Amino acid sequence: MEQDKGKLELIATQRVNANSEMYKVVDFLNKNLKNYHLMFGLTKKDESMVISIYEVE
Repeated sequence: MEQDKGKLELIATQRVNANSEMYKVVDFLNKNLKNYHLMFGLTKKDESMVISIYEVE
């Protein structure tokens, strides 16, 4: 269906220690795996970060 296009489905999350280089990793993954319908997100809270993996429909 056309209305489902662009819909995100959360596949997994992982909490890690905060690292300023993690943004580069997420950017790299998003640029190179978009053809596989995957998208990565990163959030920072206090001294930790959460990386999320989404499937894009």
